Amino acid sequence: MTITTIINRIGLVCTLALILAAAVSAQKPASATPKQEKLLNGLKVLVWNDPTADKVTVKLRIHGGSAFDPQDREGVMQLLSDSFFPNIESREFFADDLGGSLDVTCNYDYVQIDATARPSDFLRLLESVAAAISNPAVDKEATAALRTALTAKVKELEKDPAYLADRAVAKRLFGSFPYGRPQMGSVDSIQKVDFADLRFAKDRLLTADNATLAVSGNVDANLAVRAVRRYFGSWLKADKKIPSTFRQPDVPQAGMPVFDSPVANTSEFRFAARGLARNDADFYASKILQKIIERRLQMREGQSSFVRNDPHALPGSYVFGVSGWKLGMIRKEGNTIALPVINDYQSNFLKGAVTQDEFDTVNREWIARLNPENISELWLDADTFKLRAISKEVENATSVKIADVQRVLDRLQKEPFAFILVFAGEGAATSRN
Repeated sequence: MTITTIINRIGLVCTLALILAAAVSAQKPASATPKQEKLLNGLKVLVWNDPTADKVTVKLRIHGGSAFDPQDREGVMQLLSDSFFPNIESREFFADDLGGSLDVTCNYDYVQIDATARPSDFLRLLESVAAAISNPAVDKEATAALRTALTAKVKELEKDPAYLADRAVAKRLFGSFPYGRPQMGSVDSIQKVDFADLRFAKDRLLTADNATLAVSGNVDANLAVRAVRRYFGSWLKADKKIPSTFRQPDVPQAGMPVFDSPVANTSEFRFAARGLARNDADFYASKILQKIIERRLQMREGQSSFVRNDPHALPGSYVFGVSGWKLGMIRKEGNTIALPVINDYQSNFLKGAVTQDEFDTVNREWIARLNPENISELWLDADTFKLRAISKEVENATSVKIADVQRVLDRLQKEPFAFILVFAGEGAATSRN
C-alpha cells in the first residue's frame, strides 16, 4: 500500500467522521426519524419538527410519473402536473402571500410538489396544496390552454441540439419502453391529449393512497397531523389498483444513425447503456462509478463531455455525451456522412479496472455531498422506489467499497451500447442516415 493511498484513506475517514458529526448536530432539533401517520384514505404523512427552521416545507409526492403516459400520448402526466397551479398568479401566491416558494416536478417516476411558507402561514400552505391536488382543472378549456403552453415549451427545447441528442439516444436504447419516450411529450403527442386522458390519469394515479406527504420545519408534529387530516382527509383513494406491466426493451441496434441538428456547425455525440434501478443494492456504487468514468471521458474528450447515471423505478441508463465531437473531422459526402470509427468506443473508458486513487478521490467527494438536512427526500424515495429501511440506505451510502464499484463496472462492460450523432456542418444541416 502506497503512502498516497494511506493518506487518502485517512482523509476519507476524517471526512466521514466530520459528515456524521454534522448529521448528528443537525438532527438534534429535528430527529432523522419523523412522526408517521396514515390517514383513512391511505395518505402517508411524515413530520419532522425543527424549531430552528425559518420556513415550513411541504413535499407531496405522487408515486407515478410519465412512465405511465399512454403510447403516442406522451405528455399526459406533465400536463396533469401543470394543471395544479396553471397560471402565474397561483404560483406567485406562495412568494407574495406566504413568504415562501413553489416548485412542481414531473419525471418518469413521480410527480412532486415542493412548497414553503413562513411558520405562521403553515395552515394556509397546507390548504393551498390540498386544494390544488384534490381538484385540478382538467376540463376542455383548461386542457387546451395547458396544451398550448406545453407545446410552446417543447418547441423551444427541440431547437437545442443537446436535447435532441438526449432524446434520440434514449429512443435508440429503450425503443417504445417508457424511458425511451419523451417525458414531456413531443409536439405531435401533446396535440393528441384531451381532457379525458387527464381525467383518466387523475383517477388512476392522483389518489391519496398513491401519495406521501412530508412536512418539516418549525411546526408542532401533532398539530401538523391534525391539519393534514383536516385538509387532505377528503382526498379520494383509488377504487382499485391497476398493476403496471411493461414489456422489456429489445437490445439496441448496432451502428450510429445521424440526425439533423437545427444549429449549424454543431455535433452532439451520445452513447448509452442500460443501468441500475434506484432500489438496486449497488445504486450508491453506481453513482461513484459515474464520476470515475466521467473523469476518464473528460481526460480524452475535454470538459464539454459528461456522464449521466439516471436510475429509475425500473432499470435506468448510463448516458455518455460529448458536445462538439469530431467537428472538422466529420464530412458529408453526398447524402451520407463520413464518420470516425466508433466500434467499441466505450471500451476507452470502461476497460481499465477501478484504481484505489480513483475510488478514494470520488468517494471522498461523494460523502462530502451527502446532506443530512435533506432526509425527507430519502424517505419519499423509499416509498416511490420501494427501498430498504432508511437506516440501511444511509449505511449503504457511506460504506461503498472499491470492490462494489468494480462489480458495477463489470456489469456495465457487458451491456450493449446505443450510439447516435446529432450533426450539422457550417451553414447546412446533415441528412439522416
